[in-house]
Order: sequence, then structure tokens, then C-alpha cells
Amino acid sequence: MVKDIALFRMEQLFKIYPYSEDYFVSLGINDIDHRLTIEELAVSMQDEVLDDTGLNREQLVENFILFIEKMETLKKPPNNTVESITIIGGKDKSGNDENINLEFKVGEVISIVGPTGSGKSRLLADIECLAQRDTPTYRQILLNGEIPDINKRFFIENKLVAQLSQNMNFVMDLLVEEFIKLHAESRMINNIEKITEEIIICANDMAGEKFDRNTPLTQLSGGQSRALMIADTALLSLSPVVLIDEIENAGIDRKKAIELLVKKEKIVLISTHDPVLALVGDKRIVIKNGGINKVINLSKEEKKYIDILEAIDKKMTGIRNHLRNGGIIDDSIIDSIYRLMQ
Repeated sequence: MVKDIALFRMEQLFKIYPYSEDYFVSLGINDIDHRLTIEELAVSMQDEVLDDTGLNREQLVENFILFIEKMETLKKPPNNTVESITIIGGKDKSGNDENINLEFKVGEVISIVGPTGSGKSRLLADIECLAQRDTPTYRQILLNGEIPDINKRFFIENKLVAQLSQNMNFVMDLLVEEFIKLHAESRMINNIEKITEEIIICANDMAGEKFDRNTPLTQLSGGQSRALMIADTALLSLSPVVLIDEIENAGIDRKKAIELLVKKEKIVLISTHDPVLALVGDKRIVIKNGGINKVINLSKEEKKYIDILEAIDKKMTGIRNHLRNGGIIDDSIIDSIYRLMQ
């Protein structure tokens, strides 16, 4: 179909490739005879109009065809199949070897714990840039057991890793609906209305306070922003790996967020101080002095305590909401916490 572009009239091309009109808009060409082919259009254009574009007639046609071919290539699913990530250890801040070779597979959740400033975010950054002994830690990251192609490290259109940082406040002057649709259009997604609705419903299922499609991005709270981006990443992003930094402070349903990402076959790594999230992971990486100090596999004994910790966490969330709504703390509330801990 792409090779036959020159045979179609502009009105047909605009229907087949709705984005093709953007090519002319970017060149400042607004007066287009839809009855002409691209070659006939180029011949009919006035010299002064072409001069303003900086192109001659042949270049106008050639660049248009290349534009369509490039956009059609972006619509195809990228070769982003990642079954595993391997971290080959580097050095800690004192220069000591990490002596680590860790492999994570699709569907796994890995928590990263350690004191503030210990190097948790640095580990996430190493994974995000697919480090090859070229960062301060000298770590190396493998994809499917192999050194990633340099194009995978620096390919902007379809990044292998999506990172959700601690600060998720928007500065874009867009509505929630406009933001999602803009992302969907950039991904050449069909049924944009459907995916937009799914993302908003999913985000609201995680957010502490609901929002709608007409809410300005700049009016979203930190928790709402995080919920929106997690839903967007799970349902729209092609990145197979998701790095989350300090999700416990996001004001969202953390368990639902993790379950959603795992369901979408992501490899999920979470930097956290939260004991509940630390135990959600299949593995727990302990960071000290800038290096990987220990790797702990979640044991059956630890799993027994998850329900208890989640119950306590849920109770504390309820108390926070109680205070926010003008409530007071009394003996009955404190007693209920003691009962959970016994």
C-alpha cells in the first residue's frame, strides 16, 4: 500500500493515513486540492510557496512518501520482547565488588530496599539506561541474557523501560482526556475513545479521590497523577519493564497498581521503604553504601505476615482519611490497632 502512495488522490490518502495532512501543515501548506495526486499537487504548486518550504517539487514528493513509510513503521509492534533482565554486579561506593548476577523474568515483582541515600534510585537508573559498565556503579544490564543492541539503549520512540518517579505533577495545560488521546495517537492506537475510557476507569480504581476526563492535568493531586500514569503505562505503554520509585507516598491503592502491571506482563521493580510493598516482591534487593548488599527470596514464613501487615496498613489508611475528614482519635481506634497486632 505504501509503495502506491503516488497513485492515490489526496482525499484518498487523507482517509487511509489520517496523519498525512500533518506533513503539509508542518510545511505551512494549507491550500490543498484534494482531487490531485501528490505528484500532481507538487507540479501545481506556486514557486513562492515551494521556496517557503525549502524544498523543490521532487523533494516534496519524496519526503512525503518517506514520512508515510516512517509513520507506518511506528505503527508496527516494536521488537521489544523481553523475557528477562540480568544485573551483573559492579562496585559499591567504597569500590568493593558486588559479586552479583541477578535475573528477573516477566511477571516478577522485585522490591528494592535500603536507607535513604543508599543507592536505590541509582540501581533503577542503571536499569533504565541499560548500563554497560559506563555508570558510576560499573554495573552491566543484559536483556534476555544478552548485551542489548545500542539502538535499544537509545531508541526514543519505544523505550524498553518506563520509570515512574516520586514527583508526578504535570505542567502541561491539557485535560486528562486530551493527554491520554495525545499519547494514544502517538502510538497509532485504534479505538482511542475506548482506551481513553479504560485508562480513566483504571486510574480512578487506584486513586484515593476520583477525577474525570475533563479534569485539567495541573489540578490533579500527586496521587491522582501517579494513578493516571500507572494506568497509562499498563494499558498504553509498550515498555516491558516498569521502574517505580517510592510508590508508598503516592496516595493510591498500591496492591491494585502492582497487580495491574503484572497482569500486563511487565517486569516490575519497586524502590520502597514500605514493609508491605517490600514483601509483595518475589525478591527483595537490599542496598547499602551504593551497592547490592543482599538478595532475599520471599519465604513462606514471610508470606504469612503479609495479610497482617496489609490489615494494619489498611487500618492506618482509614485513620488518615478519618483525620482528613475532621474526625478525632479515641480509645476505640487505638484498641482496634492493638487487636490487629495481637
